[in-house]
Amino acid sequence: MGRSSATETILKAKEKKGLTFSQIAEAAGCSEVYCTAAIYGQQTLSTAQAKAVADLLELPEEVEISLKAIPFRGANFTMPPTDPTIYRLYELVLVYGDAIKALIHEKFGDGIMSAIDFKMDLDKEDNPHGDRVVITLNGKFLKYKTF
Repeated sequence: MGRSSATETILKAKEKKGLTFSQIAEAAGCSEVYCTAAIYGQQTLSTAQAKAVADLLELPEEVEISLKAIPFRGANFTMPPTDPTIYRLYELVLVYGDAIKALIHEKFGDGIMSAIDFKMDLDKEDNPHGDRVVITLNGKFLKYKTF
């Protein structure tokens, strides 16, 4: 089963059972963001994690197998993205990317933030002026090596 078909099957089962991504992640024993990325075909679940998701959602074996497959990361998107939520994140990087890069280099030196040795959290902050989206990106600093 292809990734997009597996994702569609998982999302239908999630809706039918009235579960949240957080509840599915709890069953899988991983973070909400990581598990959701796996459901959308951008990360890989371990055998035990994929089985837990499949059992919880009563999914066929081919979906469980798809959750364990190594993905083609980033293949779901066109550039620039057209979905408004995803585009706003892209816009954030367009506007603040140079500043983020400059500050990383100033504080750490010549290198990058890892997207592999990395974790992300997404939270909701109640605010009387309008609820806030709080995204925390936490990646290991990787210094460029000279050779």
